[in-house]
Amino acid sequence: MGFIVKPPVYPPTKAPVKPPVSPPTKPPVTPPVYPPKFNRSLVAVRGTVYCKSCKYAAFNTLLGAKPIEGATVKLVCKSKKNITSETTTDKNGYFLLLAPKTVTNFGFRGCRVYLVKSKDYKCSKVSKLFGGDVGAELKPERRPGKGTVVVNTLTYGLFNVGPFAFNPTCPK
Repeated sequence: MGFIVKPPVYPPTKAPVKPPVSPPTKPPVTPPVYPPKFNRSLVAVRGTVYCKSCKYAAFNTLLGAKPIEGATVKLVCKSKKNITSETTTDKNGYFLLLAPKTVTNFGFRGCRVYLVKSKDYKCSKVSKLFGGDVGAELKPERRPGKGTVVVNTLTYGLFNVGPFAFNPTCPK
């Protein structure tokens, strides 16, 4: 007769304790990207004024045109009351018109720039080029770093118009 060997009986053991499972880590949340802050600033408008050549006076072109010194341009802003400002061009036909301090870049859409008069009596009829006769809309300067100008420690947002032109009195 043979012996039956029973396997040894050990006292029950506890299952190994596993550390608690932490939830998977989420990737960091990036904050939403907002457009750059649009700070309120005063308004400055720049442009040039020319006298068209007799050869191309009937066309909307500046071929052969020469800059006019002393031409007057006017800014008109319509709000609760009409706000106006005027300036004249330099020897290169360039002007920089600083709007009154009551006009900011938040309300520039109500503003237009008009050609008023020319110092040269032979070239004094306002042309339709770029809205000088009916008022040109202000266009914000979009080039990075070029959108502001500082005058007397005040920062102005820069806007463009034109170029404007006067039609000459030409011999027939």
